Amino acid sequence: MTTALVHEPDASRYALYIDGELAALADYLVQGDTVSFNHTFTDPHRRGQGLAGQVVTFAMDDVEATGTRAVAPDCWYVARWFAKHPERANLLRVRG
Repeated sequence: MTTALVHEPDASRYALYIDGELAALADYLVQGDTVSFNHTFTDPHRRGQGLAGQVVTFAMDDVEATGTRAVAPDCWYVARWFAKHPERANLLRVRG
């Protein structure tokens, strides 16, 4: 089994592929100096394996390493991920 985590900027998403098939993703929208993560998805046959968490962790690592943009967790799953990872709160931008 081969696993690949990738950033697909043309599709505005981070994705996890298993054996070449899309298993999970996190969609985003860049809004000025903020990256709004607005949707996550895991293939229903692969749910419960922590795949969405892997994608979100990969995405946050990439956002932190490649720019100065803050994150808006507009998707409930991404917001829950931040609640479980308070050490990453430096990436957050509270939207009003």
